[in-house]
Amino acid sequence: MKVPFKAANILIPKDADMYKWCVVACDQYTSEPDYWNEVKNIVGDSPSTLNLTLPEIYLEESDVEDRIKNINENMKKYLDEDLFTEYKDSMIYLERTQNDGKVREGLMGVVDLEDYSYEKGSQTLIRATEKTVIERIPPRMKVRENALLELPHIMILIDDEKKDIIESLKNKVTDSDVVYDTDLMQKGGHIKGYKLSDEVANEVIEKLGELADKDNFEKKYDVTDKGVLLFAMGDGNHSLATAKACYEKLKESMGDEALNNPARYALVELVNLHSEALEFEAIHRVIFDTDVEDLVKSLNEYYTINEDGNGQKFELITKDYDKVLYIENPKSNIAVGSIQMFLDEYLANHQGKIDYIHGDDTTKEMASKDGNVGIIFDAMSKGDLFKTVILDGALPRKTFSMGHAHDKRFYLESRKIK
Repeated sequence: MKVPFKAANILIPKDADMYKWCVVACDQYTSEPDYWNEVKNIVGDSPSTLNLTLPEIYLEESDVEDRIKNINENMKKYLDEDLFTEYKDSMIYLERTQNDGKVREGLMGVVDLEDYSYEKGSQTLIRATEKTVIERIPPRMKVRENALLELPHIMILIDDEKKDIIESLKNKVTDSDVVYDTDLMQKGGHIKGYKLSDEVANEVIEKLGELADKDNFEKKYDVTDKGVLLFAMGDGNHSLATAKACYEKLKESMGDEALNNPARYALVELVNLHSEALEFEAIHRVIFDTDVEDLVKSLNEYYTINEDGNGQKFELITKDYDKVLYIENPKSNIAVGSIQMFLDEYLANHQGKIDYIHGDDTTKEMASKDGNVGIIFDAMSKGDLFKTVILDGALPRKTFSMGHAHDKRFYLESRKIK
């Protein structure tokens, strides 16, 4: 079985202040401008991935086109200034010490976009775990289309309960292999990366090949006539979907020549689903500036809802109350899916703006303000992820999150895509 993951030409800054260089994924803190203002203060005029990425809090600002233009200019500037060391044909094993002290191990390389689809029900080796919102791709394409570099916050999961592929790498690297080692800002913890030898990188590919073996796969998940799922999206689903959309566009103009273009691949971090540092957390909903009374009334008309424990559980918070409720007649197999169906229909025809929030306390604080409604869910079991995607296709969007916002992937490594 061909494995759609390989070594890459990875760029890492030579002499930059790495603490200021690394910035959290752009899709975090989307309702918290204070966080991003503090990032700006910390970075100042130093070289930083802040200057190469577009935090989504600014996506709807009037100056977004100028921001994208600046990003492209900064990429060219950093390359012209010879800011990077390029590690050719390399994989990087990394240890991310989270704010809680747990260590999440990962592996940097590129995935082949020929083997990825974000369509629900696809049977490709690399698949979306949640519904991809097609409308979210075009604004991200604007950032990527003319970009010289890609900087990933994409984390892709493998289901390796033996912990034999990524976790074993710590015994195969030494201090002489270290390519970065830095604290991360704003409760981000610490990150250390090691370049793997060619021999160890080849071992990784061999072991991934065993995971992708059709007989092994069917036995493990007790399925037949299903395409092998080797890589399931963890974080950065829309970033990988954007890379795919840009690559497909390139194929339209270049034909088969695109197969040899660097844009055929996307730089990602592979992480084992069974890492103890990886905790699935629910992603909650807050609806801002809505008619609270009408939304709650409409929800009770859409579903039969009770308070006595019968059905799918969720917690509803407004300025006036905080109740645990249950849906008796759900339309999805999980509560977050059922609620999302209602919200999608309601917000298409009524006033209100939805945001997806990490953390119970933040959700409750936002929901307790005039005109807002918050909805809190229990987290899904991470052991169910691969089997659910294999059997049912992608989950509803924003079903789960891997850890706290400050534990998300920080931008650090990059790669030329032109």
